[in-house]
Amino acid sequence: MATEDPISPEDLTFPIPEGAFSLTSRSASQTHAWGRTLAPLLQRGDILCLVGELGTGKTCFAQGVGQGLGIAEPIISPTFIRVREYRGGSARLPFYHIDLYRLAEENEALAWGLEEYLYGEGVCAIEWAERIRELLPPSYLWIHFQHGPEAEVRRISWWAEGNRAQRLLARFQEGVRG
Repeated sequence: MATEDPISPEDLTFPIPEGAFSLTSRSASQTHAWGRTLAPLLQRGDILCLVGELGTGKTCFAQGVGQGLGIAEPIISPTFIRVREYRGGSARLPFYHIDLYRLAEENEALAWGLEEYLYGEGVCAIEWAERIRELLPPSYLWIHFQHGPEAEVRRISWWAEGNRAQRLLARFQEGVRG
């Protein structure tokens, strides 16, 4: 069972809207499991905007999503190559794991073809997505990761933009509360 955890505004590195759904992860395996829990709910075109400081669990969560989509190969951080595409085999949908940590400006993302992924056939998990806010389609799910008070603890906040993402978040909440 998930623990809901209110987050104080002084702790924020990214503005989290009032009313965001928040959970506390007690371990990397729990963060990974929430990615696996979300994966069966995902559809073609869904976008997961993963934000938070280095080492807060964004890649761990993306690995859980990939595993939950049926990706058999290891999900590796794309920090130095921007995008890793996973498809085929037993994968239910293509999975595009994108890392924008090294992105200098939004136009750079357009130059290497980000829109092909945003409007592609699969699911996008975008680390450092706040760097392309203006380029995002109308519907996407924000997932904000924060260091907690202990080494393995993470605060994870969720909110949705757009109708599809709102339905997705509602279904995810039902699953983790259940």
